[in-house]
Amino acid sequence: MPKPPKIPESVLVVIHTPQLDVLIIERADRPGFWQSVTGSKDHVDEPIVETAVREVGEETGIVVGTPEVPASALVDWQHQIEYEIYPVWRHRYAEGVTRNVEHWFSLQVPARLEVTLAPREHTAHAWLSYEEAAARCFSSSNREAILQLPTRLAARPR
Repeated sequence: MPKPPKIPESVLVVIHTPQLDVLIIERADRPGFWQSVTGSKDHVDEPIVETAVREVGEETGIVVGTPEVPASALVDWQHQIEYEIYPVWRHRYAEGVTRNVEHWFSLQVPARLEVTLAPREHTAHAWLSYEEAAARCFSSSNREAILQLPTRLAARPR
């Protein structure tokens, strides 16, 4: 049975330590394409925060809602962008769908945690300074999200 088309609404989650080391992962289907955790809703009614929690777990093995990574460590930036889906990935969506809405989150973890990648999706990971992580990302919007991290964290209520 073929997979249903992807829903053109997704999350981007910048996972970082208090020292602003950022986790990036390399795509299995595009070697050399590094990114933060990303993923689409599983169904149209899925709350976007649930999408973020699920994608973090699926792609990294990091479980949000544990004593080590409490639910409060996941921050919805209340920011979204709309972008054109790369032509190479449009076949995953319904015919005629060319744009995606992406919601931005950050997830602060206590340290550079061990990561368990989904091997069909990602082949490598790296913990880098936020500047180095941004420079390695293939997506300009992912780069921008990572570069905004210090400002976004400073603006959070304490």
